[in-house]
Amino acid sequence: MKPGQQLTLKIDHKADYGYFLTDGETAVLLHQSEITEDIEGREEVDVFLYVDHEDRLAATMRKPIISAEQYGWVEVVDAVSGMGVFVDVGLSKDALVATEHLPPYESVWPQKGDRLYCMLKITGHGRMFAKPAPEDKISELFTEASPGLMNKELTGTIYRLIASGSFMISEAGIRGFIHPSERKEEPRLGENLTARVIKVKDDGSVNLSLLPRKQDALSVDAEQILTYMRTRNGAMPFWDKSDPEDIKERFNMSKAAFKRALGHLMKQDKVYQEEGWTYEKK
Repeated sequence: MKPGQQLTLKIDHKADYGYFLTDGETAVLLHQSEITEDIEGREEVDVFLYVDHEDRLAATMRKPIISAEQYGWVEVVDAVSGMGVFVDVGLSKDALVATEHLPPYESVWPQKGDRLYCMLKITGHGRMFAKPAPEDKISELFTEASPGLMNKELTGTIYRLIASGSFMISEAGIRGFIHPSERKEEPRLGENLTARVIKVKDDGSVNLSLLPRKQDALSVDAEQILTYMRTRNGAMPFWDKSDPEDIKERFNMSKAAFKRALGHLMKQDKVYQEEGWTYEKK
């Protein structure tokens, strides 16, 4: 018997803390906490073998939701710097997604509650690893987008990050791509989010944007500027001739967006400019 096997074993005898099972040569413990249904009076029981937290071969009646042959969505339960993230595979012990299968920057690693589409690998020593699906495997989930999705919103999960952008699969299986110019910050791998369709492509995939529509962005940007000014008693050392890099660093918006929002506030008679500063009207 070895970790990762799904076996039917005979019940050898009952103990205070569970049952000992055997294949005729080796005995293994099925702890009370790993029993999912009444097995009193049975001669055999179907179990999955794993290595418990004390490094002992053990049996469980729980079945992992993924395997070496079966990919599936698993939830992230913890992230450990320098090691990777742990995912719930349906057992009392979690599986590790190692750093080699994660982005190089931990800031975009999955967080608790995020989801990854993975398979399960169990070593001869019983260590459990989950490996995210390659593109050819996750593509089996893809469905084609219809032209009617243009300007509609899609909710889905980020499943791949590359230098040129982020890939998302929607709840309905539509593949979407988010270019860096269509976001303010890079999404996490495994993050669930809602994005707007800005192009439906001939191959059935879509291009997505995480930026608000211009009319909505104007309102959001203007509110951000006002909020910042109010933390400074209604004044800021920025105006429509400020350096673009200074604006980007302070507000995380382009100079064009900043000028539009500032112009909007001036038209509403909420602010005025003077000698390189902007002031809120009282």
